[in-house]
Amino acid sequence: MALLRDNRILVTGVLTDDSLAFGIAKRALEEGATVALSGFGRGTSITRRTAKKLGDVGEIIELDVTDPVQVDAAVEEVTTRFGRLDGLVHAIGYAPPSCLGEGMFAAPFSDVSIALHASTYSLAALVGAFRPLLQKSEALGGASVVALDFDGSRAYPLYDWMGVMKAALESLGRYLAREVGPDKIRVNMLAAGPIRTMAAKSIPGFSIFEDTWGDRAPLGWDVRDASAVADTAVALLSPLLRATTASIIHVDGGAHAMG
Repeated sequence: MALLRDNRILVTGVLTDDSLAFGIAKRALEEGATVALSGFGRGTSITRRTAKKLGDVGEIIELDVTDPVQVDAAVEEVTTRFGRLDGLVHAIGYAPPSCLGEGMFAAPFSDVSIALHASTYSLAALVGAFRPLLQKSEALGGASVVALDFDGSRAYPLYDWMGVMKAALESLGRYLAREVGPDKIRVNMLAAGPIRTMAAKSIPGFSIFEDTWGDRAPLGWDVRDASAVADTAVALLSPLLRATTASIIHVDGGAHAMG
């Protein structure tokens, strides 16, 4: 039986077909889910073109997570089309250039606040807004929220303020899990190793991760293969992990645990 049969899932952050969100949406469809995607601003047209490669995608929703009006409109649209949500994938992150690769003293707070709003607070905004629909989930064990993460327990070269945002995202995930758990909504972080995506190209010195991650990971690591990330996301969205919440699931070949 398909793991996500009859599940209705919103996947945010799909831009190009090399994105982690695209791979997750593709696997969710293969497992029987009905999937809607969200795009942002002028990138929404790219999301629409990319969605054609997925085939049977229910809706493409324009969603700027920093705009409460658009968040409310997205909830209305999903309510009209789906009536409920069984899964929500948060694959959104942005930081102004000053926040990456320039050290911790270069970015003004105005830039840091933009990164915080888009990359971290947005998870609370989406879970809060879609909570009534997630409460209506008909999936075994209830609804599942999966937020894409990058190990926030360590300081990585050049990752700078985005590393701080990921650490905050992990903490936020635990607090959200505590709050919405009684609604049968679970919230987990999926901490992926470095994958060669368009988003990764915006990180200064990404080649440092590419060159060293596979050597550190006891299972090895291929920056061109995101299939394990997509498979793990499907497991988190499915009833297989229905008693797991407030957790950080590492899909990185084990590198995060090595000295």
